[in-house]
Amino acid sequence: MSRSACAISALLLAGCLWLVSTRGGSAAPAPLVIAVEGPQSGSQAPNGLDQLRGVRLAVAQLNAHGGLRDGRRVAVFAADDRGDAATAKAVARRIIRRGIRFVIGPYNSSVGIANLSLYRRRHVLPLWMTSRDETAGAGATVQPMNTQIAPVEEAYLKRLGVHRVAMLVDDTANGAFTKGMADRLRAALERDGASVTWTSIQETTDPGLPATYYADKVTQALATSPDLVYVSTYFPEGIEIAKALTASGSAPPCLMGLANVDNGFLAQATLAEAQRCVFSGVPAATEMASARGYVSRYRARFGITPGVWGSFTYDSARILFAAIDRAKSYGFAAVERALRTTRRYPGATGTITIDARTGYRATVPVSILRVDDRQRFVIAK
Repeated sequence: MSRSACAISALLLAGCLWLVSTRGGSAAPAPLVIAVEGPQSGSQAPNGLDQLRGVRLAVAQLNAHGGLRDGRRVAVFAADDRGDAATAKAVARRIIRRGIRFVIGPYNSSVGIANLSLYRRRHVLPLWMTSRDETAGAGATVQPMNTQIAPVEEAYLKRLGVHRVAMLVDDTANGAFTKGMADRLRAALERDGASVTWTSIQETTDPGLPATYYADKVTQALATSPDLVYVSTYFPEGIEIAKALTASGSAPPCLMGLANVDNGFLAQATLAEAQRCVFSGVPAATEMASARGYVSRYRARFGITPGVWGSFTYDSARILFAAIDRAKSYGFAAVERALRTTRRYPGATGTITIDARTGYRATVPVSILRVDDRQRFVIAK
């Protein structure tokens, strides 16, 4: 037999052995359990529950078509970290103890900084939803990273020709992403000769905040006579800042960072408050042509309109399933290699190619957004 024929035979044998071992003979194999970690309760629950539903939709579709290539079905374990870095390691250890091999999440960068290294050491492969570059490593992501978002914000402010920027920033222990984004933008603006002031913002969950806290912080920022106000917080704080800015009647334009792009923001703000600022981020699934099928299936299954981030976890689950099938393995290294060879995958969030070196998505759908009169995030013209 020729060397090439031997190689082909070996590959076929390996594939057959994988099928036999995973099926366990005639008995149906136990489902593959994947974890979805995110803020499924607490102030950021609208984000986390949308992400959980996105994965559940992907799993339901897969199982309806017979499961993975070896016939194995998939089940979901919901891991609620509340977006709190203090709970991050405990949540990760609970997933690890269950013998779960794959996790989609976490979402908050502060959580990822605390627990992603733990997952990787224990050979749990993450499709991380964090954006801060310090959280990169083994695995892959389909959502934008800080170094991919910051240039969009900088280019927008350059087009406006701003010289004085007032920043309102969540730089608390849970604000790793929001502080990181503000740090990057401040450095870029100062290189360009602009002046930047920084006002620290506490989270709405802090029980000691006075009723006028956010209004006072906005007044403090506006006292610097800025050309533009930049808000780098999560959406519960962003809503309060938008309300205070609108009530102040102040003139400077406002740019809110990506963590405010959430249906929870729209649900709790008036139209005037929601339209007070533009946003850096990705459009809601309802605004992306590539997500039409996803939106239709999501509405049919859950009876509600999807938010922004569920489409990213949906795509994360689907490229994971495709990678497992290509690898013919559930092994950490084999699946990671297959994930990082993802090329031109037709996702709900657009075409997905993963950089084999970094695990980052090669092209991300980041734009400057506005809220239209129907209270939806749409691309600003």
